[in-house]
Amino acid sequence: MDEPGSHRPLTVNTTRHADRCVIAAIGDLDLSSVAALDAEVRAAEATDVDQIIIDLSGVTFMDSTGLRLLVQADARSRADSNRLRLVRGSRRVQRVFELTNTEAMLPFVD
Repeated sequence: MDEPGSHRPLTVNTTRHADRCVIAAIGDLDLSSVAALDAEVRAAEATDVDQIIIDLSGVTFMDSTGLRLLVQADARSRADSNRLRLVRGSRRVQRVFELTNTEAMLPFVD
């Protein structure tokens, strides 16, 4: 387990599987790293895939900038093709969604 206060740089791995794009985020999703994930999400939105899946299972920490990115990506998806899905993060990450009452509004899959 990570030490409190330790920072894990974010790695973003994107793979395309036929009609879906999976974007896996690993590490801390915060102000210093949110642009990297945003760029990958927007690149996927510009393709013709049927589903865009953001996998948060490897995210160790998320602040409000990460939350804002996901809420904005969901809003763009709903206005367009409704193809965004989110894979749940760790208990620590999911707690951010619970505290902000956004868990029920975002398209999580198990």
